[in-house]
Amino acid sequence: MSESPSETFRVRVTKDHLVFSAAHFITFNGNICERLHGHNWRTAVELTGPLDENSYVFDFIALRDRLQEIVNQLDHRVLLPTQHEAIRVTESEREIEATFEDRRWIFPREDCVLLPVANTTAELIARWIAGELRPSVEVQNGASISTIQVEVEENFGQWAICEVKLTQS
Repeated sequence: MSESPSETFRVRVTKDHLVFSAAHFITFNGNICERLHGHNWRTAVELTGPLDENSYVFDFIALRDRLQEIVNQLDHRVLLPTQHEAIRVTESEREIEATFEDRRWIFPREDCVLLPVANTTAELIARWIAGELRPSVEVQNGASISTIQVEVEENFGQWAICEVKLTQS
């Protein structure tokens, strides 16, 4: 049976172990900076695309394993933005220094993940995770996947969702 133009296929992966505990702080309204705090973040990923010769959109196990690798990079770390206009992040061999106005934090280097985002919001973390997943999705399926959707729950019932449309060749 061939696919109908009216059909859309998706695969979705979320597991109890696709979580990470991480600290962060965000700024908002220009000059308000939250206190450093942490969350037990949950993740989910959904891919949209046509069925392959095995009637798969994408292999669940491969998707789960790649998301687990990404989550493991973030687990038990301090997440710091490197593209924020007012937060300065300075890296040395042993330490990371972050400053915002008159506030200053010093962390051991191995306890930090420097993210190329403007703010460590759940929305931008979801976009970063989608970017990390994209090469694996494109390599395994060529250009057949049309969207990657990543969900990040920073607190029970509070999800940020980023959907990235992939270009078709």
